[in-house]
Amino acid sequence: MADIIYTKVDEAPELASASFLPIIQKFAAAAGVSVDTMDISLTGRILATFPENLTADQRQSDDLAELGRLVKTADANVIKLPNISASVPQLKAAIAELQQQGFDVPDYPDAPTSGAQKDVQARYDGMKGSAVNPVLREGNSDRRAAKAVKSFAQKNPHRMGDWSANSKTEVSSMSGGDFFSNEVSATLANETTAKIVLTTDAGETVLKDDVTYPAGTVVDATFMSAAALTSFLDTQIEKTKEDGTLFSLHMKATMMKVSDPIIFGHAVRTFLAPVFEKHGSAMADLGVNPNAGLGDLLARVKDDASILADIDACMADRPPMYMVDSDKGITNLHVSSDVIIDASMPALIRAGGKGWGPDGKEHDANCVIPDNSYAPVYDESIKFFKENGKLNPATAGTVQNIGLMAQKAEEYGSHPTTFEIPAAGTVKMILDDGTVLHEHNVEANDIWRSASARKAPIEDWVNLAIDRQRLEGCRAIFWLDANRAHDAELIAYVKPILEAKGVADKFEIMAPREATRASLETITKGENTIAITGNVLRDYLTDLFPILELATSAKMLSIVKLMNGGGLFETGAGGSAPKHVQQLNEENHLRWDSLGEFCALGESLMFLAETKNNEQARVLGQAVDAATQGILDNGHSPSRKVGEPDNRNSHYWFARYWAEALAAQSDDAALAAHFAPIATALAEGEAAILAELAAVQGPAVDLGGYYKTDAAKTAAVMRPSTTLNAIIG
Repeated sequence: MADIIYTKVDEAPELASASFLPIIQKFAAAAGVSVDTMDISLTGRILATFPENLTADQRQSDDLAELGRLVKTADANVIKLPNISASVPQLKAAIAELQQQGFDVPDYPDAPTSGAQKDVQARYDGMKGSAVNPVLREGNSDRRAAKAVKSFAQKNPHRMGDWSANSKTEVSSMSGGDFFSNEVSATLANETTAKIVLTTDAGETVLKDDVTYPAGTVVDATFMSAAALTSFLDTQIEKTKEDGTLFSLHMKATMMKVSDPIIFGHAVRTFLAPVFEKHGSAMADLGVNPNAGLGDLLARVKDDASILADIDACMADRPPMYMVDSDKGITNLHVSSDVIIDASMPALIRAGGKGWGPDGKEHDANCVIPDNSYAPVYDESIKFFKENGKLNPATAGTVQNIGLMAQKAEEYGSHPTTFEIPAAGTVKMILDDGTVLHEHNVEANDIWRSASARKAPIEDWVNLAIDRQRLEGCRAIFWLDANRAHDAELIAYVKPILEAKGVADKFEIMAPREATRASLETITKGENTIAITGNVLRDYLTDLFPILELATSAKMLSIVKLMNGGGLFETGAGGSAPKHVQQLNEENHLRWDSLGEFCALGESLMFLAETKNNEQARVLGQAVDAATQGILDNGHSPSRKVGEPDNRNSHYWFARYWAEALAAQSDDAALAAHFAPIATALAEGEAAILAELAAVQGPAVDLGGYYKTDAAKTAAVMRPSTTLNAIIG
């Protein structure tokens, strides 16, 4: 096993890897550090799942499973880049591309009828949404802005949209019948197994059997009422029209891969209710599934003029919709994975509460977030900025995050225990001794789910928070609501640990709404705070605050201290940036910023130095920090515009600053001697390298695929400088 595993992923970060990884491997080898890749890309996972359909040459090892084993060991040192959390449309597109490339993988069956089709669907469903992160995150999250990144953002503040106290932008959520209001929770005294049973007039159905929980596990159960959801959506559609704002739905259909696509489908069906009432049978015959989105629906009915006319009439009578791409007519409801709440809401807040409408202009919006569990965070943020005006990045402090996520904690581990209820009845969670732990009366089409958080990750999370607060010495808040069932169980863990460690006076416990305002007040004063949160809020806040503070969440330092001693170094949030790929394909310009990769690389090398007693790795890591600072100080981050420096230019400058720092350091003479000629060659080659990089921009390029690119074509596109390649190798 290599010293460092650098993950092979998807889209923009994977394209950047074609340029950056050879530099990493060249420099690391000088310190005896091996860097290898393992494939967790969407297509890599598809190919690993269907070996029986492939030739011997096409078969691929199950790298995700292997990494899942590795992260449970003390030897793990993994740099994890963002990967696609696939929705069904993305999954189908990747399957189609692989088939075109000669891989005989099966189609995704929407409505399987045979046992074989059900098996294929189940195997594909294992790749949807959060298939990767729960496997690799065998530790809790420590996310913060690196000091160099925060300093640069303060010296070079990004543009913020102006807020008006009269803004009509608001957050709307259900006042009852949602996951929040129906939640029940309990902490198990003993190790147990459980089954989930639905009892209806037709009899009893076991929805899930033999779910195993260790002693001390917090187990939740809840449901969302389909009737309450539809009523809520109806009300919000009418209210949005009356207010003259944009209707915008904000979900997490990638990570919440079972529940949220269903909720999304309810929104599509409700928005087009007159069409479904009139043409429901005909659309069903055409294979329309509202969960797949408006884009799929339009593609299926494209030859039926009557349906299309009624869709146009309905849309004309509805409020204007928040747009993904106004120029292309792609709406908020086209694809469930197009509008992801943790990216879409911060972007709207940063823009002064404005979203893009179908007219290509910015407007106030009704931000519809059906479940009320975390919506108060965004609601309170909007209220705060209406009252106080926009945040000033030049003077703002920072919000760090310690997140509970190990071992599939909380909602993000609920996929195997989430069900769309087929008929009215009672759902019970029954322990192996016959105890009914949780029970809900449900109606047809309600969405029921159970989630859990284990004792060891919870205790590790609290202790990680204590360590971080001790190092930072700043305000620290547990974002827990004593009036929420699950949070009350966590508070029962948190308080005794804080008291036993003698640090209870250094921490506050607040519900998310109050914690949001307290954190915004703190950073507005230029001070720092630590948000100690559960799994979903970890995800949401590590986009919200970085986007406000830094303009992007892709530049976050993201460290997962694995519970068995290893390290997982994530390269920040921000997704896989499909629009960046589109620009590269059309203009040969990649605007993806690898700053997250730079930060993760430095931390990985420093961790390796500690765990393997490799002092040369420490020198490399310290020089990475110097190179990162050089990129920021000298303005060598990628530009968004074709013809200007892009991702490949930033890699050249990073390699040069890295080599110069290594040549100049005095801690290791051998490394200094090794890198001195490399630094000289990179400096002397500057004009030629920059000219070669600039010369290729403008024309469209062929990568040989989107989800699975051709390695040789990608290398040719991403390493176009023969001068640089001769130095790096």
